[in-house]
Amino acid sequence: MRKILVIEDNEEVRENLEEILELYGYEIDTAEDGKIGVEKALRNPPDLILCDVMMPHLDGFGVLNILSKKSSTSNVPFIFLTAKAEKTDFRRGMNLGADDYITKPFYKDELLAVIETRLKKSERLRKQFDKTEQGLSAFINEVRGYEELRKLSDDRKTKHYRRRDLVFEEDDYPRYLYFVKGGKVKVFKTNEDGKEYIISICKEGDFFGYIDLIKDDKYSESAAAMEDTELSLIPKEDFSKLLHANKDVASQLIKMLADNVVEKEDQLLNLAYNSVRRRVADAVLLLSQKQEDGNISILRDDLARIVGTAKESVIRMLTEFKEDGYIEIKDGAIRILDADGLKNMHA
Repeated sequence: MRKILVIEDNEEVRENLEEILELYGYEIDTAEDGKIGVEKALRNPPDLILCDVMMPHLDGFGVLNILSKKSSTSNVPFIFLTAKAEKTDFRRGMNLGADDYITKPFYKDELLAVIETRLKKSERLRKQFDKTEQGLSAFINEVRGYEELRKLSDDRKTKHYRRRDLVFEEDDYPRYLYFVKGGKVKVFKTNEDGKEYIISICKEGDFFGYIDLIKDDKYSESAAAMEDTELSLIPKEDFSKLLHANKDVASQLIKMLADNVVEKEDQLLNLAYNSVRRRVADAVLLLSQKQEDGNISILRDDLARIVGTAKESVIRMLTEFKEDGYIEIKDGAIRILDADGLKNMHA
């Protein structure tokens, strides 16, 4: 049962809201002023907050300002309930991050429709996405209903790249968010000796290049096409609108970026402490997750750059895996036969 916190100083209005919402299956908690409302929201965060604007001790704007800065309540949909309908109040509330406004007196159907719409949108945005760039793609697709993101989706310049063509280089200044419409792209770093280390591989449906756009700094990595590839180039300005259009959008993206950092740390630990055999196995398992048909088509040089070892070592490990029955290799493509065996193999 979804829980709604009603913060309203007028006892008659508060009880009326409680009666209506309980009748339609919501669990209701109430607060008679803004200070008590903040305390209740922080102690037991609801699924949605209905809040009056003009209240003693702490008005609705103050309530929203406090709760929007707390991690436990920053994603809770917040709807103002007020008899004041001046444009300045609407603007001030929306600037603070309110999700909607309902003016008193209100119709029951209007109230219920606004609540249900905001709860559904919040549930979509709160879905957990995996810690990959596919996760960002899925996230963007979830919030595409917003007007700002329709423009982001519709107004895209496309560009074709041949195999080995650079998309961007380290120290270039970012101008676009990239979306893979077809093909594959590797994101990599190069050391002082000119050796590459592949950080990630992006396939159709993936976004990349967003971290440096957010940092507003030069690229710390390079990207190049691994095969004939078509990319959509989303201007930096449109991506910025995505980040600032909605507080839920920004909050979810921050969580995903944090997960991305954790994933990179795990990757570095893998390189530092795992054997070449273990690293090759992990790389093959990771690449298999990016393939719809199960066939891993990758140059052995590129696989070695993912693992951080010599190509000859990778070829030797793949031969051993094939002999052990973990994989098969046909026309250079790798197919996993025993995923559990690869996961549980000893170094």
